[in-house]
Amino acid sequence: MNGGTTEPVWVLADPRPGTANQALGIAERLGAPFRVVPLGWSALARVPWPWPTLAGLDAGARARIAPPWPKLVISAGRRSAPVALWLGRRGVRTVHAMRPGFGASRFDLLVVGGHDRPAPVSNVLEIVGACHRVSAAVLERARGEWAELAALPAPRVAVLVGGPVRAEGLDRETASRLIPRVRRRFPEASLMVTTSRRTGTEATALIAAALADRPNHLFRWGDAGPNPYLGYLALADAIVVTGDSVSMLAEAAATAAPVFVATRERGRHERMIESLMTAGRVRPLRLAERPFAVTPLDEAARVAAAIRTRGLLD
Repeated sequence: MNGGTTEPVWVLADPRPGTANQALGIAERLGAPFRVVPLGWSALARVPWPWPTLAGLDAGARARIAPPWPKLVISAGRRSAPVALWLGRRGVRTVHAMRPGFGASRFDLLVVGGHDRPAPVSNVLEIVGACHRVSAAVLERARGEWAELAALPAPRVAVLVGGPVRAEGLDRETASRLIPRVRRRFPEASLMVTTSRRTGTEATALIAAALADRPNHLFRWGDAGPNPYLGYLALADAIVVTGDSVSMLAEAAATAAPVFVATRERGRHERMIESLMTAGRVRPLRLAERPFAVTPLDEAARVAAAIRTRGLLD
């Protein structure tokens, strides 16, 4: 873009969907026109740049960062932080989700999950979990688009299966025990099960085998056709999630269904689960027999309200 007008908001979209969705979710809740600027990385993106720069971008992405500048840029993830701050030097206001790695005080608003232990300073907004794109409107659309799932006998339990962040697949013991554990807690339920790219083929096969004699709907990572993930969220009476995925936990917490965590985690994932438990949104799977009142959690909407309150779009 080298002239004319531009949308008042830009979203710097990292190639990783889980990261990009944090920035996109905030922009969608704002209700202002926005432009998605897809980012692509060069080898220099691996460098932890300690100053505003476009050096980590590939040629195509660098060409997309051109005037006229917006009023506000929304970014997420360490690699996009130097790009956002480069725009900040040109008078653009900056909202960044996740720890930026450097320059935290330079953003107009820094959105960080409480599990990442942000410093309590004026430009930091601490949230529960993470931002995402699963809103009430999105779930309502999914309810209509996946009405076929309502034919499964009630209650319907969604089982969202991830896997270790830096390992080859969900371990065999966890995979073989997962569905039997869910069925013990929900003996009359139909199961709607989805796996992720981190689950692995062996673990997915074990999960599929355990579903054989009960009403179910299974979507394996890489299956042809549309992904029913949002339909599962929209039509579930309860949701069971492995605790290794920040995004799946946060998206499940945005629904009106009680959420139960099926695995024990360490580090930041453990801290996130604890924060969701403190917020009253999740419980361990072993407590699934105890119903509890649910209020959907929409932290992206809270961030959007903070942007407006702070006048970052004025």
